[in-house]
Amino acid sequence: MASHRRPKQPSRTRVTVLTTAAAAAVALSANAANAAPSEKPGKDEVKAKVDKLYEQAEQATEKYNGAKEKQQKLQKEISTIQDNVARGQEELNKLRDGLGSLATAQYRSGGIDASVQLFLSSNPDDYLDKASTLDQLSGQQVDALKKIQDKQRELAQERAEATEKLKDLSATRTELGNKKQEVQGKLAEAQKLLNTLTAKEKQQLAEQQQRANRSSTERVDLGDTPPASGRASAAFSAAQSQIGKPYVYGATGPSSFDCSGLTSWAYAQAGVSIPRTSEAQANIGTRVGMSDLKVGDLVFFYGDLHHVGLYAGNGQVLHAPHTGAVVRYEAIGNMPFQFGVRV
Repeated sequence: MASHRRPKQPSRTRVTVLTTAAAAAVALSANAANAAPSEKPGKDEVKAKVDKLYEQAEQATEKYNGAKEKQQKLQKEISTIQDNVARGQEELNKLRDGLGSLATAQYRSGGIDASVQLFLSSNPDDYLDKASTLDQLSGQQVDALKKIQDKQRELAQERAEATEKLKDLSATRTELGNKKQEVQGKLAEAQKLLNTLTAKEKQQLAEQQQRANRSSTERVDLGDTPPASGRASAAFSAAQSQIGKPYVYGATGPSSFDCSGLTSWAYAQAGVSIPRTSEAQANIGTRVGMSDLKVGDLVFFYGDLHHVGLYAGNGQVLHAPHTGAVVRYEAIGNMPFQFGVRV
């Protein structure tokens, strides 16, 4: 006979647990769905982050500029030393040839002096330090040996100097590469953030930047502030001629500029050579406060002095701001002013 047992009913505890778990899963799912949209930053937040990344990129740019300038300086110094060594080696060879001629003359007259013979096969330093050797040489031979000794020491020093500078150059090239990567990394990070925006948001930001560039490149009221000097006036006029040119890191003109590239280029047009980087430019000339600024003075911003421009008068600065912007005027109060420098 078949069994007709009633199926076992789930316990109340088990039902409660399953119900609770299901409810929690639904709640989590709903929360995740609600949270997803808020994780995407808005246009204004993206712009703020991008502006910060551009500032950090400019900081790295000035370090990059400094390393590049040092590299170029070292390369010139090494080239000069190597030229000197080559010329010195030629002089040394001639001196040795001259001493060889003395030896030949001695041989023809009855044999080579023992000390000269030793010199021709070894370094003369040991023999020159011995009075007994000097006593055996003629005045002409002593003079020739001393000249050779001096030239050898000079060449040894120059070769050692070149070796140290080559080590420094290698380290500088490494630093240059690191700073270049840092700049490019910041710019790539900024672009990645911009790519999270919708096409409409990107267009709005682009139009906003275009309006800022357009309004700041037009002639503004610069007041009647006098120029710091004739050359400062010429430098400022040169910078004005570049209004509208794009900011590009490491650029020194004339098609594009970074901040210190613009100021160094402008003063070069006025016949004045100033350092390449903003930090180095801050250490030339005479420092002045905001109330004493005159047209053409260099003006520095941020605590680490990574940004520089030219004072334009009436509270305005003419500068190359950052990636995505162009050479333009801007209110000096828009950035943390540190001091001015009168070149």
